[in-house]
Amino acid sequence: MKQLFFVLIFFISSHVFTQAGVYIIDNNHKHSDGTKLNWTLTLNEDGTFLYHFFRDISAISKANSAEKFYGKGTWQAEGNLVFFYTDKNTEMDDVYKINFTNSKARYITKSPRDKTDKVVNTALRFYESDLFYIKGLELFKQ
Repeated sequence: MKQLFFVLIFFISSHVFTQAGVYIIDNNHKHSDGTKLNWTLTLNEDGTFLYHFFRDISAISKANSAEKFYGKGTWQAEGNLVFFYTDKNTEMDDVYKINFTNSKARYITKSPRDKTDKVVNTALRFYESDLFYIKGLELFKQ
């Protein structure tokens, strides 16, 4: 019985650890207006996350050459879904201003039943969020 319990806990834990990691969109190539965009979401194994958005707008605005936005909080995995929470009292301050509460993402990977040579990059796709710029965002695992 103890061995069965250990195996069950191992498989549940390993599923959470596979979702942990760094997810990014690195658009260092310049857009038509000359801006550069980078999104980084780090899911730590202890259930915390850090979000960083960087936009270099020096090509279109000399007064403001860069914009940076940060967020942090906790995440929880249930199956292929990842839920994000931010405590306004402890995790938000002058630097970490983005509140991820009510944000939900889906973990995307190639199905183990798919035996084709199709390449599916592991990603997180936000399908629900109170933040309009997060909803629909797809970040790829680094």
